[in-house]
Amino acid sequence: MKVSDIVEALGLKVCSGEQGLNNDIEGGYTSDLLSDVMGNADSNQVWVTLQTHKNIMAIASLKELAAVILVKGYEPEADAANQSNIEGIPILSSEEEAFELTGKLYKLISD
Repeated sequence: MKVSDIVEALGLKVCSGEQGLNNDIEGGYTSDLLSDVMGNADSNQVWVTLQTHKNIMAIASLKELAAVILVKGYEPEADAANQSNIEGIPILSSEEEAFELTGKLYKLISD
């Protein structure tokens, strides 16, 4: 599955990092604690969070994540969006809460 597939299936907004829409997805991780994601997320996963600052891109790059999905309609801060464009790791946005979005994402990826 590609990032573009979940954008279409879940109606996500692409905020930045469009060049990474063909990144492969192998799973997902939901957390708002950066140290938790750094310690437990795997490469090629999508990360669901409400964090919007530049440090999310440092973690996404370090862990080689496929994309970051912001919940509750949040959008990235300007420096995070800029870094997303540089790294080629999309930041996406959903109007849904993390619980609902994570369930839908799990179903998409595991089917």
